[in-house]
Amino acid sequence: MNWTDIFIRRPVLSLVVSALVLVFGLKAVGSLPVNQYPQTQNAIVTITTAYYGADPETIAGFITQPLETAIAQSQGIDYLSSMSVSGLSTITATLKLNYDSNAALTQIQTQISSVKNQLPPQAQQPVLTVQIGQSTAAMYMGFYSDDIPNNAITDYLLRVVKPKLDSIDGVQNAEITGGRKFALRAWLDREKMAGLGVGADDVYSAMAANNYLSAVGSTKGDMVAVDLVAGTDLHTLDEFRKLVIKKDGINIVYLDQVASVTMGSEDYNTNVAFSGKRSVFIAIKVAPQANLLDVAERVRAAVPDIQKQLPTGMSGKVVYDSTKFITTSIDEVVATLLEALLIVTVVIYLFLGSARAVAVPVIAMPLSLIGTFFLMQVLGYSINLLTLLALVLAIGLVVDDAIIVVENVDRHMKEGKSPLEASLIAARELGGPILAMTIVLIAVYIPIGFQGGLTGALFTEFAFTLASAVAVSGLIALTLSPMMCSRIFTEAQEASPFVQKIDRIFEKVHHSYQNTLRELLSTWQVIIVMGVILLGGVAYLYSTARSELAPTEDQGIVLMQASGPPNGTVNQMQTYADQIYQISAAEPEYEQMFQITSPTSSFGGVLLKDWDQRSRNATKFQEDMQSKWNSIAGARVAAFQFPALPGAQGLPVQVVINTTESYELLNEVSQAVLDKARRSGNFFFVDSDLKIDKPQDVLEIDREKVAALGMTQQQVGSALSAALGGGYVNYFSVAGRSYRVIPQVKQVDRLNPDQILDYYIRTPSGQMIQARTIATIKQRVVPQSINHFQQLNSATIFGVSTPFISQADLLEFMRQTLKEVAPNGYTMDYAGPSRQFMAESGGFLVTMFFAILIVFLVLAAQFESFRDPIVILVSVPLALFGALIFINLGFTTLNVYTQVGLVTLMGLISKHGILIVEFANELQEAGRSKLDAIVEASSVRLRPILMTTAAMVLGVVPLVIASGAGAAGRQSMGIVIFTGLSIGTLFTLFVVPAMYLFIGADHHQKKFKQQ
Repeated sequence: MNWTDIFIRRPVLSLVVSALVLVFGLKAVGSLPVNQYPQTQNAIVTITTAYYGADPETIAGFITQPLETAIAQSQGIDYLSSMSVSGLSTITATLKLNYDSNAALTQIQTQISSVKNQLPPQAQQPVLTVQIGQSTAAMYMGFYSDDIPNNAITDYLLRVVKPKLDSIDGVQNAEITGGRKFALRAWLDREKMAGLGVGADDVYSAMAANNYLSAVGSTKGDMVAVDLVAGTDLHTLDEFRKLVIKKDGINIVYLDQVASVTMGSEDYNTNVAFSGKRSVFIAIKVAPQANLLDVAERVRAAVPDIQKQLPTGMSGKVVYDSTKFITTSIDEVVATLLEALLIVTVVIYLFLGSARAVAVPVIAMPLSLIGTFFLMQVLGYSINLLTLLALVLAIGLVVDDAIIVVENVDRHMKEGKSPLEASLIAARELGGPILAMTIVLIAVYIPIGFQGGLTGALFTEFAFTLASAVAVSGLIALTLSPMMCSRIFTEAQEASPFVQKIDRIFEKVHHSYQNTLRELLSTWQVIIVMGVILLGGVAYLYSTARSELAPTEDQGIVLMQASGPPNGTVNQMQTYADQIYQISAAEPEYEQMFQITSPTSSFGGVLLKDWDQRSRNATKFQEDMQSKWNSIAGARVAAFQFPALPGAQGLPVQVVINTTESYELLNEVSQAVLDKARRSGNFFFVDSDLKIDKPQDVLEIDREKVAALGMTQQQVGSALSAALGGGYVNYFSVAGRSYRVIPQVKQVDRLNPDQILDYYIRTPSGQMIQARTIATIKQRVVPQSINHFQQLNSATIFGVSTPFISQADLLEFMRQTLKEVAPNGYTMDYAGPSRQFMAESGGFLVTMFFAILIVFLVLAAQFESFRDPIVILVSVPLALFGALIFINLGFTTLNVYTQVGLVTLMGLISKHGILIVEFANELQEAGRSKLDAIVEASSVRLRPILMTTAAMVLGVVPLVIASGAGAAGRQSMGIVIFTGLSIGTLFTLFVVPAMYLFIGADHHQKKFKQQ
């Protein structure tokens, strides 16, 4: 008795196996986490070091360079970049994918500690932050008021709202963005200080000496201990106003005599706006291991309570929620899943014509999918866009096995067998092929599961989810499906007029195909030559296909990045930001907008209405906005979208020119590359971060005069720094919180560089002299920022490309352009999405090669032959040819989705060859000639091949016509499966039989010799 007979003769056993699959699956589906993508760790460590008042060159040489040299010795860093601007050094260490961020952070901290003593004493301590996961916060909340000042809003958020949000389970950090934190500002009056003989450094020193936080201790007697507090620090504005700055005999100079003391803000260099209203944002960042959707739901649940407690006149709301796109995308995929189930059910009915016959695959499909959830849980996977996409494709795969069983049972019943006999015979015949097809499909995905890089990290769950679905489907097909056929099929169903009509149609198709095939096989050599030509066509089509990392997804938001004059202020930049907002708000797709504006740049995003409420998709909206934003005089504005895959940030194109040459020479090269890029027509927007156009005035100090006055360079520098730097002296406390104390000359006394020469400096003799006595001003032009990439001088050219050039061609154009314009000593590197693309390109061919090799070896072991696997796999290039034609016609591009689709296609098309070759071998062993065996095997397997192909092809139609959130990736994979399987099946029905005649083993001759 064959092992498949057990489940047919023992229906309760078969039902118990299926019930266990159902129970375990239903239990798992409720406990699986829900995410946008499979969990990956894309960590970025940022090291910021402030040195108030220092110029970019000083920052780069004395802070950035020593820190970079030390940090580069840490392990796990993919690339190191830095930016040195006035007063601030920012070093960014982007870690390798899935590298342990805690280990990297520990190493970086150790390396920084080793060089802290090399930093200038006036510099602040380096501050390290780690960002894991998506570069943009999961949610933003905006708070605004027409009556309450910005610093008061910020203080309320710090005291009340931020602690509430931080305490929500799964929130890593509620970070205040664009806030103006309270600070005590002593606005120094230059004329009053000169009249009273006080210098800015005197004020600085007096504040440091007389606002002193002391810890005195306590008294302790035999029985009583009393804590002591010394009132050496200041707590109120009045106390600061009466702070003694200078005492000359009986004359005392208080702070309020030389300065206006107020509660202001730490800085005034950032504006944040929500839909045109000045606001303060709170960015909600989700912990790496937390479930994004659950955290967002908990935050939304806390919002009403927060809103109720806001002070009168203050409003707050969620201004950006990234989970809206995720949930909509998941809903779209679930809808696609249901549509595919319905379509496949209709297809099966049209092919079989019997409700009883349809019942078997209709039960097998959801059962197999539900069982897959259990294996997903065992593997530690989540429900995400890629695993759901795998389940959509799995519908066509899991139904194949059930269709083959049903069709084979139906065929034997037409030959006069009873339902039980037909089921037993069919199951015995199909045990081997179904097992072979299941193993082959699982084997196809093994190389994807072990592929490195982003593709491997993301698509491992996709691949093994599909493999799990195939495994469960194989189990159901060999246990439940034959048993159901034996119990619910009746001989009467064959008498149905509809069934008979369908049978007549297929009988005609069967005979027509059989005759055509026999005729063509008389000249099988021609078919083989055609197959070889198509194989060459695959290589050509692959090499000429437009390539990119992933298609751009409509995420319901279009971002903007604007830059202004190098010497602009935040007020000037705000005028450009306001124009951007006004243009955006006039669009019918506009819903709301957020903006973050600093002195020379602005960043923001236009949130669009729901996908079904607008006529333009995000890409078209982006192109239109780019055209309109270009009309803003004085600003350069880029419109772009979030990267389609996690792990990168910034504009889509980011190429880095590295060199050891000076920035002046580097600027010449980068401008030459930039000019060619602009003239090429390949970009909507392109710019460089190296701009040597910032005016800078240098105070030339006469060293001899300084020495003659008994002064030192340190005294001169300290006096000017105390007046202009804006650095904080120390802290004071109010209501349990500490705030900075910042002295600085009033803005009216620092409107232009010439005013600095009127500042007074105290000499050791007590005389007050103007700075012009010992200094002159010299003007020069310097870079806005000094940038390094991998510790080399660098210029990053960033941009947004047009849709008429692929990502691969664009980067090749940039490489060739650099070769043409640059002398030796200049190299090109990549950042952001461009680096992702370069890292992932080339890996597909290796993956495909290993997939073919593994499938070949598996088939060889199953068929005990090295010939039969070649016959079966000859259908693979035929299917690839069909898919690549439509990729080259522009229906999609060669990207991670289509590449994984091509690998999937290999497994799908191989099933046809397995069915034909397995049956042909059996027929030969039964005494048929090689030609007769392959003709009959192909003809008999024609109906199940057409049925499974139609089910798979039509099942992916919802992917092909997908629209809305997350549709681009689904469309790409759907187009590949639809076209490749359709065209590949057509070729397979003729090329596989021809190849079988050419190299297939002659089992009939072998059996004759054995006899």
